[in-house]
Amino acid sequence: MSVNPDTFFNELRDAVENDRILLPSLPEVALKIRDMAEDEATTSEQIVDVLAQDSSMSARLLKVVNSPLYPTSVPIDDLQLAVTRMGIQSVRDMVMNLAMKLMYQPTSVMMEKKFRQAWNTSVEVAAICEMMASTVIKGIRKEQALLAGLIHNIGILPILLLAENDDYLFHDEDEMDMLVMSLQGRVGAMMLENWNFSDDLVTMVRECYNFEYSHEGSANLVDLVQFALLQGGFVPERMVPDEWSEIPAFARLGVDVEVDVIHLEENQEVLENTRHSLAT
Repeated sequence: MSVNPDTFFNELRDAVENDRILLPSLPEVALKIRDMAEDEATTSEQIVDVLAQDSSMSARLLKVVNSPLYPTSVPIDDLQLAVTRMGIQSVRDMVMNLAMKLMYQPTSVMMEKKFRQAWNTSVEVAAICEMMASTVIKGIRKEQALLAGLIHNIGILPILLLAENDDYLFHDEDEMDMLVMSLQGRVGAMMLENWNFSDDLVTMVRECYNFEYSHEGSANLVDLVQFALLQGGFVPERMVPDEWSEIPAFARLGVDVEVDVIHLEENQEVLENTRHSLAT
């Protein structure tokens, strides 16, 4: 038996619209800070006031700002100093990054393994994206790159939630993998649009597994995530293009397809630092 992706997607969308399944929700503090960051008149003091409403988020942000991602000779134990040092836009992205982990809370013992696998993949892809933005690519902030990596596969969550009710599908690994790869871009884009995320992030989620995707201008988040997925080995073999040199993303990034950037010694510490920061 095979599940038709279009039929499943329509069923999922209907379930969401009729409240038979609830899309994961973002913390109120994260949404407030995201919206405030869009207003040029917003001050760091106002951001701190909102952050202070969520002690857990504040503590996690301070832990990150004192991590190797932000080297400093003097520990920062004050939210105002942390926001001033990072800047409002970076704080916005980092708060969204920290909020993403809350999305991957399993609803049952059956879901725990699958949610953990999905989160681990998002962390590895995010680490590669952050490393590339920090050391190779210009024009993409590392916090934005990190967020792109973390949410690239966000569409898997409601797919798993709906599939949990289908005993055959939930326990057929091959069938489930095929369904996820077919739908996670569409479902993820639907989620991000529901959360009012920016168009560039919606496009990234929708197109990150479309290796024929092309666009005008310099490298963007789609290019970055595609690089991370391929070099990190997170693409099913049947979907991996034969000639990486012909993938538009690699040309725009200006990277040598023959060089394994991820395993270069100088990049390993950067990757490990990012993994550690996401474990907060």
